[in-house]
Amino acid sequence: MTNSAAAAHFRAKLSLETDASDVRADQLAGAPFVLVDTRSREAWDQGHAVGAVHLPTREIEARAAAEIPAGTPVVVYCWSPGCNGGDKAALAFALLGYEVRLLIGGFEYWAREGYPVEDAGGPVVRAVDPLVGPVGAPACAC
Repeated sequence: MTNSAAAAHFRAKLSLETDASDVRADQLAGAPFVLVDTRSREAWDQGHAVGAVHLPTREIEARAAAEIPAGTPVVVYCWSPGCNGGDKAALAFALLGYEVRLLIGGFEYWAREGYPVEDAGGPVVRAVDPLVGPVGAPACAC
């Protein structure tokens, strides 16, 4: 027996959210999307996901069309699960007509899961936090 309400909910949720593992796999596979760090310049310089572009939430409306071609899927992130900045950025992109997904966990979980990070000085090597990612394994297989 199928619970249609639950199925609809999770289908919709998965179409609007993604996680660090799936984003990294998509990057490695060359999937066509733009990963957007929506935080301030200071936060970007402190550290960001390798492959991301910097477009602060407050500048999306003015800059997105010139920097991200129409029809390009976008994945946005902010600091962490305790921050709704990514949601605000996703809304801004959606209002402009972009296909957009939120990176759940934000930059915090990208970094804690051991995916590539760089800061204003270059690459930053971080160990996987065993509370959020598999140590010594390529993916969580979830």
